[in-house]
Amino acid sequence: MSNTPIITRFAPSPTGFLHVGGARSALFNYLYAKQNGGKILLRIEDTDKERNKPEYTEGILEAFKWLGLVFDGTVIQSANFATHKKYLDKLIADGHAFISKEKVVEEGQRAEVIRFKNPNKKIAFDDMIKGEVSFDTTELGDFVIAKSLDEPIFHLSNVVDDITMGITHVIRGEEHISNTPRQILIWEAIGEKPRPIYGHIPLLLAETREKISKRKHGEMVSVEYYRKNGYLPDALLNFLVLLGWNPGDNTELLSLDQMIKQFNISKVQKAGAIFNIEKLRWFDKQYISKLSDADFIEHAKLFLPEWLGTSGPTFKKLLPLIKEKVASFSDIASLFGSGSAEAGVNSNAASAGVMSGELRFVREVQKYSADQLLWKKNPSREVARKHLEECARILNAVKGKSAEGSPDPNTDLNTDLNAESIKSAMWPYAEVHGRGDVLWPLRMSLTGQEKSPDPFTCIYILGIDESLKRIENAIETLKD
Repeated sequence: MSNTPIITRFAPSPTGFLHVGGARSALFNYLYAKQNGGKILLRIEDTDKERNKPEYTEGILEAFKWLGLVFDGTVIQSANFATHKKYLDKLIADGHAFISKEKVVEEGQRAEVIRFKNPNKKIAFDDMIKGEVSFDTTELGDFVIAKSLDEPIFHLSNVVDDITMGITHVIRGEEHISNTPRQILIWEAIGEKPRPIYGHIPLLLAETREKISKRKHGEMVSVEYYRKNGYLPDALLNFLVLLGWNPGDNTELLSLDQMIKQFNISKVQKAGAIFNIEKLRWFDKQYISKLSDADFIEHAKLFLPEWLGTSGPTFKKLLPLIKEKVASFSDIASLFGSGSAEAGVNSNAASAGVMSGELRFVREVQKYSADQLLWKKNPSREVARKHLEECARILNAVKGKSAEGSPDPNTDLNTDLNAESIKSAMWPYAEVHGRGDVLWPLRMSLTGQEKSPDPFTCIYILGIDESLKRIENAIETLKD
């Protein structure tokens, strides 16, 4: 096959959304084909009439479009039914298959199935990843290849399509390795072309080292989950390519073009690869950090609360903070406490530095009691009120209304307002009178939250007028 153009394929069944393991298999096929000047074809194996749904086919196509993997052709398996039947008839005529009346449909009735006549021999093949693999096919018996003369099933349809599509390399998940000996037997019985070269990719495993599956791990096993939760497709591809393979050095960030150049299928590991959501979030954060502000905003729009526009001064102040905090765009919903992104993503948000609702104060201060304004090491209302009154005087000085109350008359308070200039005006007072004593009631007055950005950042985001209003309200609360 050395002179035969390489043609690989990815052949999903539309019985659900595209699995992340399937996306990785497709990616490995894509990389191997492209780096060898070959082609990759997409084959939708839609012959399971009971479980197939058109929306799943559409979902698979949309997932690959989102990922940026472009196939060199698409085949719908059901369209090849006549060809499948032709080869089924040929196998029967050549004595490689036979009709067996055995399957009980209803009590007292039997139906015909078509079985492949097993030659009961040993089969060996050189797997691109696992090395030499051998099977004694005797234990397979005479296996079913069609439910009837009009209903070829998976093994036969799979082989016939590989033959007619000119597939030279079958690269797929390890769970399919038990299918390989059956398919080799069918391929050899048909005898039209040399059988393809096989490669079986290791399983994707959860942290518990069990195979990830929708039944146990929910929607997080589908590519659609990451698309709708605002992950970047380049980040997901980068993460997937390193599950079971690496370029041989410490390089982690790889573009698709770099993957094509560096990927080596013979270096794919034999053991299962751990699907670590935290590592995926790390990749996503790296790719988010590379986005221009305009591109970031475009991605963020779907997850921002309705009340926060993207053209006003408040959002301009928030943008660097949001960009710094999020590891996926769905984290934005968590930041503002404005409803939820998927629970699986939110469960990882905190560990990535995203505190749920920490920016809720931007819209309105959260309700608090007078006691919540008090620093735990000095719970005095009088002290807290005195510090808030001084903070208000300093802010008025920063605003330029009055220099009275400034901690340092020589400080130029007419510079551009930002968090650092606010901090430089207020920090000396906090240093003298105790950071916790001063800054805790200040932050609580501004946000009503125990967890939020530092008070100087909060003041910058809110603006001095709104900040002063909130501080005055806190002072009144302490008088009650």
